[in-house]
Amino acid sequence: MITGTIKSQVDAIWNAFWSGGISNPMEVIEQMTYLLFIKRLDELHTVREKKAHRLKRPIENPVFAPDQQHLRWSVFRQLGDPATLYSTIADEVFPFIKTMGGDRGDSTYAAHMKDARFTIPNAALLAKVVDMLDAIPMDDRDTKGDLYEYMLGKIASAGQNGQFRTPRHIIKLMVEMMAPTPADTICDPACGTAGFLVAAAEYLDTHHREAIYKDAEAVKRFNHDTFHGFDFDSTMLRVGSMNMLLHGVENPAIENRDSLSEGHAGVAGQFSLILANPPFAGSLDYESTAKDLQQIVKTKKTELLFLALFLRLLKPGGRAAVIVPDGVLFGSSKAHKALRRMLVEEQKLDGIVSMPSGVFRPYAGVSTAILLFTKTDSGGTDDVWFYDMQADGFSLDDKRNALATDKHASNNLPDVLKRWQNRDKESARGRTEQSFLVPKAEIAGNDYDLSINRYKEVVHEAVDYDPPTKILGELKALETEILQGMEELEGMLQ
Repeated sequence: MITGTIKSQVDAIWNAFWSGGISNPMEVIEQMTYLLFIKRLDELHTVREKKAHRLKRPIENPVFAPDQQHLRWSVFRQLGDPATLYSTIADEVFPFIKTMGGDRGDSTYAAHMKDARFTIPNAALLAKVVDMLDAIPMDDRDTKGDLYEYMLGKIASAGQNGQFRTPRHIIKLMVEMMAPTPADTICDPACGTAGFLVAAAEYLDTHHREAIYKDAEAVKRFNHDTFHGFDFDSTMLRVGSMNMLLHGVENPAIENRDSLSEGHAGVAGQFSLILANPPFAGSLDYESTAKDLQQIVKTKKTELLFLALFLRLLKPGGRAAVIVPDGVLFGSSKAHKALRRMLVEEQKLDGIVSMPSGVFRPYAGVSTAILLFTKTDSGGTDDVWFYDMQADGFSLDDKRNALATDKHASNNLPDVLKRWQNRDKESARGRTEQSFLVPKAEIAGNDYDLSINRYKEVVHEAVDYDPPTKILGELKALETEILQGMEELEGMLQ
């Protein structure tokens, strides 16, 4: 979450694009992302350069060849002439980034970048934006994604197209709860900027680095076979591919695909882990929706269709951590109940984390929850673990200011992870606590209602009131005092 100075810098860049002739918000984001990507490439090359110099070895995996040094951000930004800067970026740097990720141009990144266009209209605007971007620190691991998240808040249509980037700290929590392994095949069927896939890649790099780099076969699996993302927005695919490439995944399977459409109905049982926050855009036509999803749950509602899709895409034994609107947990329609019954009776529903409604502000104020389940096709639900998250480390208003992350009252996320990892010991917890277990039989008896308020017990503090006779006496004394005051005032007026 970016704040303060960086927000002001982004606002200034946005205004520069606007006054420079680019008024389409998504075009601003795309052009800005290309430039941020170019800047980050130079920083990655510099890190590898310093490491090589320190170890007195050749540079390992250099981004730029010796004859491409003039394509580096740190070099071309020093060009004094805006016209030369413009021709260097438009004619050399931009074609260079379009061919990255595969020498033959056959990577998914290269495929998505094929239609990318550099549309900054003139040298003066480009020189101005380069200077402004140069002032933004890019050493944070996902600043580009944060900038994108902040800029989405400026787009009036964002609420209609559903492109809300999930806050990184929530993504990180979900990934840590799922604890992916090198054996996992991970999918986000509505990947957007690939935030979940990036976080999963970072988790694997941190916790299983030896295993994913142990030999050429393991490296190939990590780069080509582990990560799968679907989206039908070409801009999102390009941004997501760049994000993955910057985070060390060379050729993830990021595809242009409408996950709910009939055209992709045959894809099933391929993934062992799904991490997702799919768009909940309302209703779809029956005709355009995959028939096999309609067989799982007869509905037009996208939030239910996506849950049916997750069940279809998972292998038996596969796990999922997905964000759903609260209505999924207690909706009274036949489709809502059928899907919840399926999760509880036919699959293994592991847990539900209820999140405060401010988590997605300023983009949306809807209440959401993290749904955690395992596909078994043979049941297995015993007790369902519930957690009532009340704070996520940021203020729950539109400003989303950072709070003290080391205090439980302002940040429940460490506690969520700790209790989830030890949820088999939660049976002793009472329903008045933040987390507790609910037996499957009780959930079934409540028509498979999964809202935490159905099971949480609220303790009301006893309030002691004075006896009625004492209250009446105090009222009489007050009345006497008022009458005396009125008599004194009347005397003063005569």
